[in-house]
Amino acid sequence: MDYPNNLKKEIINQSKKFQLEGFLPGRGAENAMVMLVAEAPGQTEIKTQIPFSGQAGKGLDAALERIRLQRKDIYMTSVVKSRPYSVKKKGEKRSYPNRTPNKSEVRLFAPLFDYEIKTVQPQIIVALGNSALKRILGNQYTVSKYHGKKLEQPIYQLSNDNKNYEETEKKYFIYPMYHPAAILYNRNLKETINKDWDHLSTVIEKVTNTKK
Repeated sequence: MDYPNNLKKEIINQSKKFQLEGFLPGRGAENAMVMLVAEAPGQTEIKTQIPFSGQAGKGLDAALERIRLQRKDIYMTSVVKSRPYSVKKKGEKRSYPNRTPNKSEVRLFAPLFDYEIKTVQPQIIVALGNSALKRILGNQYTVSKYHGKKLEQPIYQLSNDNKNYEETEKKYFIYPMYHPAAILYNRNLKETINKDWDHLSTVIEKVTNTKK
């Protein structure tokens, strides 16, 4: 995705105030029917400059194959475009693991995410994980409660003064799901995640037929 240069430059400059690393733009078909939205790139994604790399990427590719989709057919992005990291100290050693982005970081990148929505105009937005879902629909939504459900409603965008979120006039189809990496931490989610992907395939087919 080619973002407006001035907007991208300003946000990258502002990101230096936070514990953020690198920058990964959204990738994929810019007229895609389906947009996958995660929370933020991890260390692997920043290095490869490929969304959903590493183990999480293998899980996503398997899921896409399961419902007969390919990466080139969809648009993949995240609500934060840089890697949020924390600093861990153990003796004289330091490590910089991934972490969940905070609300200020999500707000910082909101204009870029809003630009992606307006540019791609996806028919279905798949929110992978709580950070993505809360950015799109608000803090009252959680993946554990809404996963596998097709929602049709306005989404949140940043106001012109960048102070608040406001609902769009347009309604979108939103489909909350667990992130593919969730299986790495909880193997019990595998069956649930597979069922949700199967249902997503049905949702895509119904939305496609409705738009014809």
